Amino acid sequence: MSNDSNNKSSSGFNRRDFLKFGALGGLIAGTGGLVTSCADGSAAGRNGQNYSGKAKYIIFLVSDGMSHGTLQMADLMSRRMHGRPSKWISLYEEGKVTRGLMDMTTGNSNVPDSAAAASSWGCGQRIYNGNVNMAEDGTEFEPILPIFKSAGRKTGLVTTTKVTHATPAGFSANVPRRGMEDEIAQQYYEREFDIVLGGGNIHFSPDRREDGRDMYAAFADKGYKVARTKGELGSANGFERTLGVFTDHHLPYSLDHANTPDLAENVPTLAEMSKYAIDNLYASGDGFIMQIEGGRVDHAAHTMDGTGLVYDQLAFDEAIKVAFDFYEEHPDETLVIITTDHGNANPALNAAGSRYDDSVPNFDKLQSFTYTNNWIMSELNDSSSISDIRSRIGTATGIEVERAHAQMLYDALRGNFRAAYQMKERPANVLGDIMSNHTSIAFTGSVHTADYVELAVAGPGSSSIGAFTRNTDLFDLMLEAAGVEAPAYTG
Repeated sequence: MSNDSNNKSSSGFNRRDFLKFGALGGLIAGTGGLVTSCADGSAAGRNGQNYSGKAKYIIFLVSDGMSHGTLQMADLMSRRMHGRPSKWISLYEEGKVTRGLMDMTTGNSNVPDSAAAASSWGCGQRIYNGNVNMAEDGTEFEPILPIFKSAGRKTGLVTTTKVTHATPAGFSANVPRRGMEDEIAQQYYEREFDIVLGGGNIHFSPDRREDGRDMYAAFADKGYKVARTKGELGSANGFERTLGVFTDHHLPYSLDHANTPDLAENVPTLAEMSKYAIDNLYASGDGFIMQIEGGRVDHAAHTMDGTGLVYDQLAFDEAIKVAFDFYEEHPDETLVIITTDHGNANPALNAAGSRYDDSVPNFDKLQSFTYTNNWIMSELNDSSSISDIRSRIGTATGIEVERAHAQMLYDALRGNFRAAYQMKERPANVLGDIMSNHTSIAFTGSVHTADYVELAVAGPGSSSIGAFTRNTDLFDLMLEAAGVEAPAYTG
């Protein structure tokens, strides 16, 4: 693969020049000759100012798989439900962040996967999709959390996915394949990150791991607080290294969580985990770097689940509020980065009605839904009847779908449904298209996209972000803003 970030490009810039002169131009990324062209931005503040070492605290927030339409729909839902903009959009409206677009090209594709995308931030290299901070030849790049830990900072990972999933791993682990999650859990133990919160019991429990190792006992033996429920996590009471794993796999979708009493009682929300982590790490007095991921936004897009998508983006927005509340208490010492690793499925609120006037009323139906498409599909299989399908959808949404539409899902569950775009033959995606008739939320597909992504930054170094940014430059930004020395290979 090409490690073009090690050397100066044909334009005469290396990656650290970005911090002085703005977005890079005309770089070749990866062996496939993929070209990304970045405008030469001129953001205010790119004047040689020295911000090195000012960021004692770094909070990096990722809404995984968030297309532009997802951001807009969450804002619209917030305004419709609560009479206020989403926190993310309010930061734009109030001018509290520097905003730009970011190119998430990886070492081998313009369409990123989460492992390579997170690794571009985590080690400053464009690597191949599926790898975690490793080149194709096996070269390992030290991730940013271990780098900061070596510099005496505290470290944290908070996610609604398995804690060993691709995005948190991109800040913390080295494996040739993102699916090596037992090994990623082992690396978390060896590298002693201070706060790790999310799902993924299957990679920590001795009766679920292939090697039979009890990772909970191993962490506890190192002095970690181990929490398996929201009650066991509690509130931060000073600094305490904590491993919190609350579900077997990923955490539930936010709407399903809110309407399932057992989940609401025992599984913390992303905002609650974020508050615990920030308060805990701050109490150490050492400064910290942490990643907060709303990972199930991506999963909802993969299954064309408009309900899950919007409500999980709103849950992520609550975590932004938690992080920004902390920032506003410590504005001169806190760097906040809010972004996504890639678009997914390009969902959007589509026109409906002869004069498009049915669009928002259709969208408003989501406010009365009690469960997601994922909940609907969890009880449907190839033995489900058309009556079962209509009943399940009705329970979750209050909508009585047409029998002809239920027939489509019935056929898809049996592998008999055909669509022009084959990806839309999957049962969950057929349900997504059926629901589009009622909510006006439609998807182009159910996979990642090559979109340039939203980037919002506040705090030390934020003025160096131009209108168009290269993904790997965020690695440099975090190191430079915190005054932390980069590994030798970064150039």
